[in-house]
Amino acid sequence: MIHSRYFEELEKYEALLHRESKKSSFYNGIFERFEYPVLTREHIPPHWKYDLNEEDNPYFMERLGVNAVMNSGAIELDGKYYLVARVEGNDRKSFFAVAESETGVSGFRFWDYPVILPDTCPEETNVYDMRLTKHEDGYIYGVFCSESKDKNDADLSAAVAEAGIVRTKDLKVWERLDNLKTLRSPQQRNVVLHPEFVDGKYAFYTRPMDGFIDTGSGGGIGFGLCDDIEHAVVDEEVITSRRVYHTLTEAKNGAGAVPVKGKKCWIHIAHGVRNTAAGLRYVLYVFGTDLKDPSKVIAEPSGVFLTPLGKERVGDVSNVVFTNGAIAREDGVVYIYYASCDTRMHVAETTVAKLEDYLFHTPKDALRSSDCVKQRCELIDKNMKLLADFAKVK
Repeated sequence: MIHSRYFEELEKYEALLHRESKKSSFYNGIFERFEYPVLTREHIPPHWKYDLNEEDNPYFMERLGVNAVMNSGAIELDGKYYLVARVEGNDRKSFFAVAESETGVSGFRFWDYPVILPDTCPEETNVYDMRLTKHEDGYIYGVFCSESKDKNDADLSAAVAEAGIVRTKDLKVWERLDNLKTLRSPQQRNVVLHPEFVDGKYAFYTRPMDGFIDTGSGGGIGFGLCDDIEHAVVDEEVITSRRVYHTLTEAKNGAGAVPVKGKKCWIHIAHGVRNTAAGLRYVLYVFGTDLKDPSKVIAEPSGVFLTPLGKERVGDVSNVVFTNGAIAREDGVVYIYYASCDTRMHVAETTVAKLEDYLFHTPKDALRSSDCVKQRCELIDKNMKLLADFAKVK
């Protein structure tokens, strides 16, 4: 017999999924935020967490609880919006699950079952943070972090990160390919597959790392080519967006969403990390690369693009935002899906035109306080003259 409490929980769950999310009062002219997250642990279907049988679960306890929903790949197919979310169970193991929406900003509903990946790596302990690339070869590729214990280190927290690769046509049946091999980097995380061939080859954005947490000699976001996606090997990684002292990328940086193709450039929404007294702080930033040569950076506006605000700053890992999914619609609207504090998923709305205006008309980082003050004073002088002229006319 189904436990009576199930129907109470189901009613709350359905009310959450039907909640309309309006745009918040936040304004910066670049993008718009929404008042509610798009995915949280409350969006997990009750039948994923509870044994519904009253005889087996008389107190209706969670048997397999969920701690967080975060870091979602994103894709639009046949007019619907899909997030392949990282779901973290109470046991700390992450897995992937597909959530579907008609609008892209609310009403995301998980499919009946999580994603079942082919279990081809016996040493793999955890998987997370899938990027979804709709590639011109006809497949949808998922590139994710494949984590295993570092057998050469007795420290129980010592791990090895690789880039796992799967492909699909429908988000239901997944084919597991070999993990990416980068000959000059012992570890890889935050790897993104470019959506088009470059010089007839598959192109990857990488994050060269000497260790699981520390980038070591890794200079920033890498770019490399490979011939065979089924056995992907990148011989050489060229650094594109570099780490720079006393900037938001000082500690490390990494590719975020799959690049969006604009009219002037490829638009990259990445994450930058710096160290603070409260720990590592993750923010988003944007840069542009050449349409014909995606390894060449041609636009670098200064400063952060998106930071956690208000309730977004509180969670499992506080003061953090992270993205690995964005959807660019045919009408130019762009939905950027970002997680806050390794806890929940949000969406921000902008357009390709706004992003390119931001990229090419926001000043570059002057890198020194005195020069940054000069930049700001030039803006103030321009505006003061404009206001004075306006006052004369009025």
